[in-house]
Amino acid sequence: MSTEFYLIRQCPNQNCNFRFPAPKNSGIGVNCPKCKSETLIIHEINLNHEELYANNELHQANKLNIVLDNIRSTFNVGAIFRSADGVGIKKIHLCGITPSPTNPKVHKTSLGSEFTVNYETHLNTVSLIKSLKENGYIIWALEKTSTSQSIFNYDISEFSQPTILVVGNEITGVDPDVLKLCDAHLHIPMVGLKNSLNVAIAFGIAVYSLKKNNFASSGNGCGSCSGENCSSCHH
Repeated sequence: MSTEFYLIRQCPNQNCNFRFPAPKNSGIGVNCPKCKSETLIIHEINLNHEELYANNELHQANKLNIVLDNIRSTFNVGAIFRSADGVGIKKIHLCGITPSPTNPKVHKTSLGSEFTVNYETHLNTVSLIKSLKENGYIIWALEKTSTSQSIFNYDISEFSQPTILVVGNEITGVDPDVLKLCDAHLHIPMVGLKNSLNVAIAFGIAVYSLKKNNFASSGNGCGSCSGENCSSCHH
């Protein structure tokens, strides 16, 4: 059984009152990191991951797969795996320099979601996209270009043709030769001056937008609650 115990600790010093979670039996947080007073244990939290997996049905978006084209950051890849699990993505293709969950830093950020989302590694994104097109996939790129359209105009349903969403490198974006092979370029509308998002955040917005109809009446809560009496998701 995969179980982790955490303690919610709080400093009793009224001038400090620092409160934080810490792993049980780790020695972390016995003394307040701020004022060094001995902390109190307020709550103990039992995180039984196997039970969490067993009690949550997996509704995979089987019509949508993901290609990560040379994502360099381990933390971005881990976060993408978590979002992919949340929306029910079937498979992620890791291309070029994109690190896999065998990298400890990816594993740390993904929090085990690599066990619920299938993945494959590939050396060359262009070769992979050509192969996927030959096998009947529609190819979309998450990239702002002169021909891109709002992602809010697109969605994936059970009746959709199998589709690939390509997400590109944090600096250079999607490989230009991959863009040439895509059936559509999709962008997330923005009104700020920076006009860009972190790739993991952009990915999360994109896949939830594409699969929004799956969650219209799912009743599964907001992702951080039990689904009952939650002001955030109106359960």
